Amino acid sequence: MLNSIDLSRSDLNLLVLFEAVLEERHVGRAAARLNLTSPAVSHGLGRLRRLLNDPLFLRTPKGVVPTARAMELAAPIADVLARVRSMLSDAEPFDPANSTRRFTIAAPDGVSAVLLAPLLDKLHRTAPGIDIGIRQLLPAPKETSPERAWRDAFADLDDRLTDIAVIPTEHIPQRFHVSRLYEEDFVVAMRTGHAFAGEPTLTRYCEMQHLVVSLSGDPHGFVDEALAKHGCARRVALTVPNFTFALAILAETDLLCALPRRFAAVHAARFGLESVNAPLELTRFHINAALPKVALMDTGVAWLLGVLEQTQPAAP
Repeated sequence: MLNSIDLSRSDLNLLVLFEAVLEERHVGRAAARLNLTSPAVSHGLGRLRRLLNDPLFLRTPKGVVPTARAMELAAPIADVLARVRSMLSDAEPFDPANSTRRFTIAAPDGVSAVLLAPLLDKLHRTAPGIDIGIRQLLPAPKETSPERAWRDAFADLDDRLTDIAVIPTEHIPQRFHVSRLYEEDFVVAMRTGHAFAGEPTLTRYCEMQHLVVSLSGDPHGFVDEALAKHGCARRVALTVPNFTFALAILAETDLLCALPRRFAAVHAARFGLESVNAPLELTRFHINAALPKVALMDTGVAWLLGVLEQTQPAAP
């Protein structure tokens, strides 16, 4: 990327500027983040363009967009900066007990709602100054390929919008480090006293009306695929965009909903819900934490991953 001649006349702080503009997609916001003026950032971009022989960022009415070359350079530059930051941080090791860093974790709400309480308890006891941001993840609508269903989560990790993604898939690109956190499957949830709980047969299941969690509103999901294998179908009377919303609706209706077992175990009782095993085999999957391998060089991120690995959700 930068040969020896270039290094002799280059300011490596330009890589920090590149990183900020790439993440902010806006010169003004990048300038504010770096405590510089917009003209100073524009001047720095001009130097980078000459150095790398590429426009790097193209102006739009809403900011800037990276060129193909800029996207190619994003990972190598992030690697260089991570190594430099790791080297410099060795002089003052990350101390969770005194740190005031903020980390961002991305996960579907059915996962974050399971992990968050024990995680916050651990942080309260061992790292009281650490703050956490949660970004909700959902698979790409109508995406049947497991490799592409969570592509937005991987893109956010590459762009450093999130530190760690916790996702229910084994199909994670090789450039990411993967840690298995726990195993999950689905149960059928309903309001307490629902008639289905006393007769949870496949026939009765198909006779009932159902709620499906779907960001796009598409009522067809993995349960329908499983039913089709038995020559069965169901009526989906309602879709909602997340599992947490589903809890409130189930409490006030006679609808049934397939919920992650640990999620139901943690939250169903407070909404007056109960759950039973599904009358047919549903998906069983692993919940994995993923992050770029280079991010493990950040001792703070590596520490957070260790905390997640030790954070065990309530047993179902």
